[in-house]
Amino acid sequence: MSSATPSPARHRTAGAPFLLDTHIWVWYLIGSDRLPVRLRETIDQSLGRLWLSPMSVWEVGMLAARGRLELLGGTRDWCARAHRALPTESASLTGEVALRSHELDLDHRDPVDRLLAATALVHGLTLMTADERLISADWLPTVHG
Repeated sequence: MSSATPSPARHRTAGAPFLLDTHIWVWYLIGSDRLPVRLRETIDQSLGRLWLSPMSVWEVGMLAARGRLELLGGTRDWCARAHRALPTESASLTGEVALRSHELDLDHRDPVDRLLAATALVHGLTLMTADERLISADWLPTVHG
């Protein structure tokens, strides 16, 4: 099957619950032009069906600690304001998620991305991402711009 034709497992409707990849979450909240318009519209239309992994909260804190992201008021305050601006459900980081992350056929060494992919699979969510390495995994339900 060509890469232009997604497999049926990856083709989800706009009503599907979405797990936001960390960069998608941040880009949406800061109003970044890097977020494709299609994804911004999908997020706007999916309020109440958006999920976030605690690993994304951790990753944002790490990016701030390394000086790669400036969070007004610090990580805790920024995340609290982020949740008020874009309410999400918490996608639990469970033992099953951790085990599944080790079983993935993913040419990707980033442990957070592996955990996000496993979280989407375990919780039956569609991962919203712009990461080509995740998008190209034909076993992972994704939506992208």
